[in-house]
Amino acid sequence: MDMNRRQVLAGLGALVTARSSAGISVPRPSSLPSVSSISQVLPAKTAFEIPAEVTYLNNAYTHPLPIVSMEALHEWAASRGHPGVSPRPAGVIDVKAEFAALIGAKVSEISYVSCTSVGENLIVNGLGLDYRNDNVVTDALHFDGAILHLQALRQRFGLDLRIVMPRQWRIELSDLERVIDKKTRLVEVSLVAMHNGFQHDLKAVCELAHAHGAYVYADIVQAAGNTPIDVRSTGVDFCACSTFKWLMGDFGLGFLFVKEELLDRVIKRSQYGYYQADALDSHFLPGDPPNPAVYTWKLAGDASGHFEVGTRAHGVEHILAKSLPFIRAIGVENILAHRQPLLKRLREELPRLGFDPLTPPESTSALISFVVRDEASVRQRLQKAGVNAIVSDHYLRVSPSIFNDLQDVEKLLQALS
Repeated sequence: MDMNRRQVLAGLGALVTARSSAGISVPRPSSLPSVSSISQVLPAKTAFEIPAEVTYLNNAYTHPLPIVSMEALHEWAASRGHPGVSPRPAGVIDVKAEFAALIGAKVSEISYVSCTSVGENLIVNGLGLDYRNDNVVTDALHFDGAILHLQALRQRFGLDLRIVMPRQWRIELSDLERVIDKKTRLVEVSLVAMHNGFQHDLKAVCELAHAHGAYVYADIVQAAGNTPIDVRSTGVDFCACSTFKWLMGDFGLGFLFVKEELLDRVIKRSQYGYYQADALDSHFLPGDPPNPAVYTWKLAGDASGHFEVGTRAHGVEHILAKSLPFIRAIGVENILAHRQPLLKRLREELPRLGFDPLTPPESTSALISFVVRDEASVRQRLQKAGVNAIVSDHYLRVSPSIFNDLQDVEKLLQALS
């Protein structure tokens, strides 16, 4: 039976609602539309409320919420104004399980964090680096906040930090190999670089690091939700991401993955709080069992028991309870395939307009960058045309998503012609 675009969208919306109501979190159900029918839903313009006068190509900065997620957020906000009333999505869907399924992890390996940088800090702190002997390897295309963190450790404690520079806007595996040695404790990379979309061969990086006894941390914030990730096949030890980008969440909540077998053995707790406890019992209140300690407790052994200290952003959790099933229903492979013609058009046409590419031609990631020589003029022309993309001192970065199409790309090209 043929399905038009609106019917497929309606089916996806119904699927997300049904999965939430039933509490289904993993795996993807067999009732999903076929790949060929899902392709008819992209671009998914009617799944978002983006103003008609705005051409939004800045999803690597922050992604708009789907309508279903906006409705969940409104419901959560309403419940906060009416004490004692719980919004329907609360506790219905396992958000951690949805994310775990997205990256091929176990739920026990997933912890909430407030943002990507907190996840990276928890890993570095949890490793208990020996600043006199250990070294850490990263590259210049890694997230700038993570490099700041590592440089601060070098400045304060003398950490041996080795930063590989890009060649032709790529990080060559052979250059990483030259600086990794038996004293390398950690290799840190961004799976997809925020500057230009360069994507590491994560499996190759992990094999190289593991051969020298080192562990690998990957910042996946520019990949999770738009690029297939499998933590098992790549062998990555740790990864983290915020949710306000391609996971279509919001600020204040992210995810940290740690291989189950590395908890306690390699990564130690570096902070403590009541959310980590499986049991927390008082011994001084009326009717309490006697104990010389004011409180006794048992810490959970999973990732949450290692890293979650206190309350989380419940509003964002309600958003993710809709957006993550929405992403999984469409399929990350389909999201990747949808953007390739858009990237191809940009890669072909922008150099003809005087914008030299910063993104390697083989890249399939969700962002593409070009050298900007007249920042003020480029920004003004895009603003006048209603096109939203990143224009920095150094580059123009365009990052299309599932609601974008070739007409959006043409609008950008016309503005810069």
